[in-house]
Amino acid sequence: MLKTIQQINIGILGGGQLGRMLIQNAINLNLNISVLDPDKNAPCRYLVKKFTLGDLNDYETVYDFGKDKDLITIEIENVNVEALKALEKEGKKVYPQPHIIEMIQDKGSQKMFYQRNNIPSPDFFLVENKKQITKYADYFPFFQKLRKGGYDGKGVVKLVNPHHLEKAFEAASVLERLVDFDKELSVVVARSESGEIKCFPVVECEFNPEANLVEFLFSPANIKKSVEKEALKLAADIAEKLGIVGLLAVELFLTKEGKVLVNEIAPRTHNSGHHTIEGNITSQFEQQWRAILNLPLGDTSIIKAGVMVNLLGDFGHEGNAIYQGLEDILKFSGVYVHLYGKAITKPFRKMGHATIVDDDILKAKQKARLVKNTLKIVAK
Repeated sequence: MLKTIQQINIGILGGGQLGRMLIQNAINLNLNISVLDPDKNAPCRYLVKKFTLGDLNDYETVYDFGKDKDLITIEIENVNVEALKALEKEGKKVYPQPHIIEMIQDKGSQKMFYQRNNIPSPDFFLVENKKQITKYADYFPFFQKLRKGGYDGKGVVKLVNPHHLEKAFEAASVLERLVDFDKELSVVVARSESGEIKCFPVVECEFNPEANLVEFLFSPANIKKSVEKEALKLAADIAEKLGIVGLLAVELFLTKEGKVLVNEIAPRTHNSGHHTIEGNITSQFEQQWRAILNLPLGDTSIIKAGVMVNLLGDFGHEGNAIYQGLEDILKFSGVYVHLYGKAITKPFRKMGHATIVDDDILKAKQKARLVKNTLKIVAK
C-alpha cells in the first residue's frame, strides 16, 4: 500500500534558515520532518519533532540519519555525498540526487558541465596551486574561486595582476575571466520527479561590494523580453540536462553586449527566491516540496512587484543579537520581516530578510532602502 505524503518519513540535511522556511511550508502540508545539523542552536531545532545533532560531512552520521527515512533532501550542499549514494542504492529517495550534489560541490566540475553541454559561461582555466596561475598571465584579470568549500562570497578573490598574487589561494581553483556585466540575474527553476519543469520569473540582484553577497533583490528584473526569454530557457535547459528533482537556482550575468552567461548554480532553495513567499502565488519553499513529492508544480506568477533585502549583522558587532528599529519598519505597509532565529550576530552574517511588495516597483525600492538603513542588527 502506497504511503500518503503525510506518512512519508522525510529528512533534511541542514537546519539553517533555508531549512526553517522549508519546515514552515511543510507544516501546511502536515509533513513528517526530521533534521540533522551540527549546531545545537540551529534555527530548525525546535520546529521538528526529531532533531539530530551531528556532522553533515561524516559518512556514518549522515548514513545513520537517513537509513530510516523514505525521502532525504538538503538545505545546504556541503554534505557527505558517499553516504547519500549508499542510501540511494538501498532504495531511499534522495533529492536532489547525490551525483548532482557532488558535481555542484566542485566549481571546476560545474564549469566543465557547462562546457560539455554548450551552456554559455565565462571563460575559465583550472589550476591546482598558486604557481600555476602565472601560466595565464596574458588572460588577466580573473576571479579565483576555490573548487570546493566556498559560499556567500567566501573562497573567492579578485586577481588583477599576475605579479601580485599574495591574495591568491594555494589550492585547487577555477580561474574565471572577468565579465564586463551590466546586471546580475537569477532564475529559480523546479523540476519534479515526473519531469515537469517551471521557472520563477527572472530577478535582478544587487550585491554588497564589501561582503560580496546579495544585498537587494528586485522582482521582476528590469530587462528586455528577449533577455528574460533567454534566461528562462537557460535555466530550464540546465534543469533538464541535469535531470534534477527539486529546485535549482541559476545565477546569471547579463553582459553589456546583451549576452546571458551562467555564473553558478545551487541545487536547493536559494537566497534569490526568498521574495516568492509574499511576492508570488507559490513560494520557492512550497515548490521544493511539490517537486520532490512529485506533486503538480505550483503557479510561479508574480502577485506584486517585490524587493528583498538581506538583513545582515552590522560591521563591528559580534555577540547576542539585538534588532534595532524593528518596530519602525513594521509601521510601513507591504513590509514583511523574516528573522532566522540565530542567537549570535557577526559582521555580514545573514540574520534575516525583509520583503517589500508594492504595485509600484520604484516605491518598493524606496521602502527597501529605508528598511536597510533603519533596521540594525547589533550585539549586546
